Amino acid sequence: MKRILVTGGAGYIGSHTAKCLAQAGYTPIVYDNLSNGHRWAVRFGPFVEGDLADRALLLDTLREHQIDAVMHFAAYAYVGESMRNPLKYFRNNTANTITLLDAMQEADVQHIVFSSTCATYGVPETVPIDERESQEPINPYGESKLFVERMLRWSGEAYGLRWAALRYFNAAGADPDGEIGEVRDPETHLIPLAVQAGLGQRPPLKVFGTDYPTPDGTAVRDYIHVMDLGAAHIRALEYLAEGGDSIALNLGTGDGYSVRQVLDAVGDALGHPVPADDAPRRAGDPPALIADAALAHKVLQWQPAYSSLDTIVSTAAAWHKQHGAG
Repeated sequence: MKRILVTGGAGYIGSHTAKCLAQAGYTPIVYDNLSNGHRWAVRFGPFVEGDLADRALLLDTLREHQIDAVMHFAAYAYVGESMRNPLKYFRNNTANTITLLDAMQEADVQHIVFSSTCATYGVPETVPIDERESQEPINPYGESKLFVERMLRWSGEAYGLRWAALRYFNAAGADPDGEIGEVRDPETHLIPLAVQAGLGQRPPLKVFGTDYPTPDGTAVRDYIHVMDLGAAHIRALEYLAEGGDSIALNLGTGDGYSVRQVLDAVGDALGHPVPADDAPRRAGDPPALIADAALAHKVLQWQPAYSSLDTIVSTAAAWHKQHGAG
């Protein structure tokens, strides 16, 4: 399998994975409507500007480029927005994936690696979280991704589709070469917000919640470097090509860092403290989300290479120093 359709490949994780694919000898064909992605991020293969709702264009793309497999990143991913406008998320993330799977079936493309999320777990009963944890999303974004996981399972049963659903924890960092990085409007991720606040590119950071049952009272998360996510997608693709069974896997490090620890790391990278103000908790934010990624290590023979907090922060800081807040 050498020609890979990368839906959402102009976005943050998709563009970094496209670079990983190109470095590994694959040809990434990016399919993106540029609603959230960026044309400048498409640098590693052909680009088809199109929407997932356009079945005819999808089918033409799959056939014209002789696609061997799909990596599916295209989705809306703002939790708060999904609470305000759930149908937008079910239409784009779920219904449009039906269109993609239908086109894949007609074009006889039988392998897909899906960008899922730890948001499918909701508020976990145990931490670290392994794949046996019950999936009870607490927002439409997580629900829309869980629906797709279920569609993949039933498509496998009915049509022989081979799939891997990769449940990310907190994607972070930027390409160490500085070619691409994280640009989002509005920005909602902690590390770019902290870096930009530290660089004076935005107002002081708001620390949402200082009374969690954690060592310093702030929320704890598992951060995984975006290039390590890209490498895991390639290993998942190879696993399916080698005849591996369809599977869902967590992608994380197993290490949790609090908001205050992240701020300290960003301050160390920049050489001065990050301005920050305490604020009340946000509804629906669990105290801690940490991955048990042992199954991914075993099945994919994958280990994160860039996901120390210092490396994540230093690559993000280098990107935002060069490119500002957008």
